[in-house]
Amino acid sequence: MPPVNRNNPVRAKSSESDYTLMDFQREFPDDAACLLWLWRTRHAPNGRDAHCPKCDDVRPFARYETSQQRQSWTCTACGHHLHPTAGTIFHKSSTSLHLWFYAMYLMTSTRCGISAKQLERELGVTYKTAWRMAHLIRHKLMTQDGGPLWGDKPVEIDEAYVGGKQRHMGTGRPGSGSNKTAVLGIVQRQGRVFAAPVRSVQRATLMEHIEERVLPATTVYTDEYRSYDRLSWKGYVHHRIRHAERVYVSGDVHTNTIEGFWSLVKRGIGGVYHSVSRKHLQGYLNEYAWRYNMRHEARGRFQLLLLRATL
Repeated sequence: MPPVNRNNPVRAKSSESDYTLMDFQREFPDDAACLLWLWRTRHAPNGRDAHCPKCDDVRPFARYETSQQRQSWTCTACGHHLHPTAGTIFHKSSTSLHLWFYAMYLMTSTRCGISAKQLERELGVTYKTAWRMAHLIRHKLMTQDGGPLWGDKPVEIDEAYVGGKQRHMGTGRPGSGSNKTAVLGIVQRQGRVFAAPVRSVQRATLMEHIEERVLPATTVYTDEYRSYDRLSWKGYVHHRIRHAERVYVSGDVHTNTIEGFWSLVKRGIGGVYHSVSRKHLQGYLNEYAWRYNMRHEARGRFQLLLLRATL
């Protein structure tokens, strides 16, 4: 992708944005520009020569106008067609590439999320189309990376309850016994966050996720919830903060980082989406976690998501 022009006369010098709407409109003015970007990024960096699967060699390709909505490039040696959108979320979609790219820009440039209804208004498509686009972007492009958190930074772990209105209190953890969904959050200070719905907040369920995501001997901070009692037995350096005693910070011991992430999620869902079903909650958590994890990326979240769409 071409470098961002930081001498853009439209942008204020005080702006901290790496990629503005003006940059997007200049780089992707129409559907043809989006298709050409996909072709160059996925197959032919010079716009002409690409690897032909049929010839099993690098050959010149030419683009011929066809009646197909998604244009292809043709090998000049054997006539094999390459489609830049094949294998991506854009494949077989009747929605223009320009609208797809713009939807991705909107979802990455917002802080608290953008509803399908707002996408419908911004893109000029039906609500069903807008919802499907957002759903695919969350579940295909914003999926959380597998594997454990790495590095020497400490980790904070906490659980939260997200979903519908709480009608009554059950026994045990606040939120249990209600129609809310339990969610586990694991964040490395100055690093990545992982968030996922869990079947319950019982010890066995939480420890299964923790052992998968947190390396042994890591310093771990939690509150006093009893499901975390065996972290020390599992080889973690475990410290607790006593929220029940109204203690929220004790030196380096606190869970403010993960609670800050929960604040973003809850305010975003309550203010933008209003309610999220248990069935689709993981997709929304993917969205918030992806933006959080990419918060320090200098290239801009949109450009990184766009590159991910080409894989």
